[in-house]
Amino acid sequence: MSTTRPFTVYPAIDVRHGAVVRLLKGDYDQETQYSDDPVTVAESYARAGARWLHLVDLDAAREGRYTLDGMLQQIVERTGLMVQTGGGVRSADDVQRLLDAGATRVVIGSLAVREPDTVIGLLERFGPESITVALDTRIGEDGVWRLPVDGWTGDSDLDLITCLHRYDSSGLRHVLTTDIGRDGTLGGPNFHLYTALTRSAPQLQVQASGGARNVDDVRAARRTGCAGIILGKALLEGRLTVTDAIQEEGL
Repeated sequence: MSTTRPFTVYPAIDVRHGAVVRLLKGDYDQETQYSDDPVTVAESYARAGARWLHLVDLDAAREGRYTLDGMLQQIVERTGLMVQTGGGVRSADDVQRLLDAGATRVVIGSLAVREPDTVIGLLERFGPESITVALDTRIGEDGVWRLPVDGWTGDSDLDLITCLHRYDSSGLRHVLTTDIGRDGTLGGPNFHLYTALTRSAPQLQVQASGGARNVDDVRAARRTGCAGIILGKALLEGRLTVTDAIQEEGL
């Protein structure tokens, strides 16, 4: 597959109770805390050359109602980063509030699974460059990729490909898909999943998430046809640097 499309590295900061944390496979009972100052972590990524930040409100993802408005505004003002952010986004008012606080793109997850028509309306209202749809997935015993909701703590009956096709004529451009079984494991991304996605929906800008370990994984995501990759634990644990990762953006 061609690798001529633009490629973006998204350092990730997941916030719970005000701290930078990582969950193992989305399990809120398996949390590792890395810093009590998310803004300082964001500043370090900006100094290293990042252009974007992926900011997640984990509390809101499970309970609803995004809470990081002030932090978002502070990060944008102090770093100049473009920020893709979400967690608990449930309405047009939520999207507008985050954009007003400085977000470049708002991530919509559970609502995109439960109410695709509502999200299609948001895409029409705010434009495809303002919204990323998160279709995070976990493979079932039947081999079907299912779409959990509510910060991955609840289940839906919808599968990944069926849900994705509901957006075929919506103008959707940016899709983020996490293989939940690999998230926080440093076990490598699921490139079979991303190959299937990029081939079935070549018009979409797919962001890979979950399991990235090193520069080779970043490079492989680009070769697979993804338009970007989310980097979390590997950066926080020093296994990969932003400086090294972003070298793959311009290749």
